[in-house]
Amino acid sequence: MSYLNPLPGASALQRTRLAQLFCHWFLALLLAFPLAGTVAAGENKKSVAKDILRVGDARCTRCHNDVSDDEIENYPVLPIGRTKHGTVADSRTPTCVACHGESESHLKQIGTERPLPERPFGKKAASDPKVNNKACMACHEGDKLMHWAGSLHSRRDVPCSGCHQIHAAQDKATTRTLVVAMCISCHTEKRAQISRPYRHPVVEGSMVCIDCHNPHGSAGPKMMVKDSVNETCYTCHMDYRGPFLWSHPAVRQDCSLCHNPHGSTVSGLLKMRAPFLCQQCHEPANHRGNFPGLDNTKSYTPGASGLTQARACMNCHTNLHGGSNPGPANSSTRFRR
Repeated sequence: MSYLNPLPGASALQRTRLAQLFCHWFLALLLAFPLAGTVAAGENKKSVAKDILRVGDARCTRCHNDVSDDEIENYPVLPIGRTKHGTVADSRTPTCVACHGESESHLKQIGTERPLPERPFGKKAASDPKVNNKACMACHEGDKLMHWAGSLHSRRDVPCSGCHQIHAAQDKATTRTLVVAMCISCHTEKRAQISRPYRHPVVEGSMVCIDCHNPHGSAGPKMMVKDSVNETCYTCHMDYRGPFLWSHPAVRQDCSLCHNPHGSTVSGLLKMRAPFLCQQCHEPANHRGNFPGLDNTKSYTPGASGLTQARACMNCHTNLHGGSNPGPANSSTRFRR
């Protein structure tokens, strides 16, 4: 009887109230369990990493998110979303795995220290740059990169990441305001030349290195953007292209025989002053414009002044790049006006 009637001395009213209290407690318990399950499910959903830029990048961005305590990086990775490599609408855009490899050991941290990815770049890159460059050349081949294999930078094992910053919003190798500083960081001899009195407007920013040179190699010499030095110069200096009736052989061969395009202390970007520049090819012994101050009596009338003063050879030969004056022939063929 005690089991059927837990409160034998209680009245019917008391037993009714106790039953109602028990029902309320039981209903509250039933409602609490689904709510707890829902909260737990929500917490599990929050714990699952989500992709940020590309499909499947959560395996990397769950740590490399530029926000984690151990990932306030000097070289953040998420700005890649503002570059061509982060264009979601382009099906050719690579993923993290496409460049860095699967990197399972790095992902699971096998061992006491986290191993590097399969293909690390930058300062942690492999000792053989060709290994890393293959990851880039898998997509970037042909067009302006078709001569990379035989270029000077390739032969000297310059890695792509040595110049390019893939994750940076502004790649210094393709930003005109930054590319000159990047080039002269290695080509230090050009740093002084571009600051000489007579130079191309590189310091002012009107010209940059890649206007004349293709750092990925070319069919022409000195990695020029055209097939020859002259063709590259003619893209700006069209007035010297010709053809002329009377042409200077040195001009047709190579502009850099006389000019230093990166800068000079001589007017016209000449490598040295005339007549010394001209006399590298033209023998001065039988010309009346010998060096002033020396005994020139054998080459011109005694008492006459030497013709190598002031502008030197250009006093008479004013059309050194070529001329088309048909006559008199004795003056035209000597590049006079």
